Amino acid sequence: MAAGVGTLWSHRGALRILVRRDLAVKYQQSALGYLWSLIEPLGFGAIYWFVFGVLYERDTGRYLGEAADSYPLFLFTGIFAWMWASSALGEATNALTGQARLITTMNLPRQFFPIGRVAGRVAEYLAGLPLLVAAAAVYAVAGRIHPGWSVLALPLAITLQGVLLVGLALLLSTANVLMRDVERVMRLVVRVLFYATPIIYPFGLVRDSSLPDWLKAGYELNPLVGIFQLHHAVWYPDEFPDARLLGTTITGCLLVLVVGWWTFHRLEPAVLKEL
Repeated sequence: MAAGVGTLWSHRGALRILVRRDLAVKYQQSALGYLWSLIEPLGFGAIYWFVFGVLYERDTGRYLGEAADSYPLFLFTGIFAWMWASSALGEATNALTGQARLITTMNLPRQFFPIGRVAGRVAEYLAGLPLLVAAAAVYAVAGRIHPGWSVLALPLAITLQGVLLVGLALLLSTANVLMRDVERVMRLVVRVLFYATPIIYPFGLVRDSSLPDWLKAGYELNPLVGIFQLHHAVWYPDEFPDARLLGTTITGCLLVLVVGWWTFHRLEPAVLKEL
């Protein structure tokens, strides 16, 4: 794995070109171009704000405390990070099957193709980050949120999410070549993960719910739970995950990366033959 990382680093210029190409192709026939990377999460966020911020304001406000008035910021923080995750998973799954000709003709590490899809989506997330910072500044000046040292959670959240998505991209792209049903299954899995992760609701709602303890423990094994707690903790220090959840998240992300890398390396000959 260390040798493979060294090879990827030595070809990092090619990865940069692949990411730019994917972004250009994605938006070349769009009138609004990269603005869609902002419009889409803002649109989803507005819908969920109406449902959970207006219709169910009492339940969400109970767990955000004094910061309840800044629920739109809480919501958009989760939505922007989720758009990166869901888009990366969807596009990385067919990263090999959709680029078969390039993969079989170019002399590049094949890991570049699924990793490039993840990198392209993180670029879209970073493009929307200034909007979150501006909104947070407005709420902070109004005294509705009180961010401090917890802003340091942002680099950790981005790093862990990137590690997890790269591992999943390597695993899913390989599996989809050998079993084409993987792409269809992932559409359902992504929808389930959206509601099985504290993106639009506070994590405390789950911990204080009447769910069985074993189900709560299984819920926290999802690495995305800790990752999104870190995203929320950037502006809401009380949301910072405890040591157990943080340790579970870091371990899970590293484990997924190792398994994904090992699977890709082990099945690469079969994948090339199938392509």
